[in-house]
Amino acid sequence: MNILLWHVHGSWTTSFVHGKHRYLVPATPDRGPYGLGRARTYTWPDSAAEVSPEQLRTAEVDAVILQRPEELDLATEWLGRRPGRDVPAIYVEHNTPKDGDVPHSRHPMADRDDLLIAHVTAFNELFWDTGSTRTTVVDHGVVPPAVEYTGELDRLAVVINEPVRRWRVTGTDLLPRFAEIAPLDVFGMKVAGLAEHLGLPADRVTSHDDVPQHRMHAELARRRAYLHLCRWTSLGLSLIEAMNIGMPVVALASTEAVMAVPPDAGALSTRVDTLLEAAGRFVAEPERARRAGLAARVAARERYGLDRFLADWDRLLEEEVCG
Repeated sequence: MNILLWHVHGSWTTSFVHGKHRYLVPATPDRGPYGLGRARTYTWPDSAAEVSPEQLRTAEVDAVILQRPEELDLATEWLGRRPGRDVPAIYVEHNTPKDGDVPHSRHPMADRDDLLIAHVTAFNELFWDTGSTRTTVVDHGVVPPAVEYTGELDRLAVVINEPVRRWRVTGTDLLPRFAEIAPLDVFGMKVAGLAEHLGLPADRVTSHDDVPQHRMHAELARRRAYLHLCRWTSLGLSLIEAMNIGMPVVALASTEAVMAVPPDAGALSTRVDTLLEAAGRFVAEPERARRAGLAARVAARERYGLDRFLADWDRLLEEEVCG
């Protein structure tokens, strides 16, 4: 199939474009949010091809993957065809509700009969009110990182995008307590200067800003354990990638993390003191950390394998296009 989708979430899109189809990724001269084109910090196959808005007008498109509400009108303008009417459309919901009274959050694609909403976690599907719109869940799948855990550094790793702006949402406010146990290495977008924002010396929190994925994986593998302190999110793919590497996990028992992290893969709790104790044990006992990391890797590869993810999407695409 020829599938049109925008480059929105790098890790998810990286997995998605590893399928057997041809992926048309809009690219504009400014490389803005609606024309980012191919990834520059992830490895994508050649089957993911950049296309301009002008080329889309005559392109053969079998299905459209929408990920933001405004893409519905944008796709109509660029294709000259209405997604959901003239070409099958699936809306991928990556996020949990963000604003207002969360349990009553209405999805922007609620009460539609022209598309399907595919949630990336059951947690998302549970919290969004989608009305009469058809929904399904396709759990995440990740490209297996090409590194193995060593845990040689008695440091803790964190991956957060925009930790200062998002603050309590991403658990940034909790980082100083863990920095007392071991130095933190924080990877992600807009993490530069985080130590200063936290009021900590630079030797306790080291920022690694927007590192290419393969380099980040190599650095994660050297850290003793992985911290996942998000209070409210869908399910960070970096968590699944860290587990795939073989890292033990110290995570807040909120959101979909409770389904992703089994008890023997690390520590999962809503009590921060419990997580602090676990992080301290992993730092002090490398062999304990290694055993938990092995369990994490087995769990991640069983549930979040790339082959299962792509097979699920193939079935879904065939059902929607044939339907």
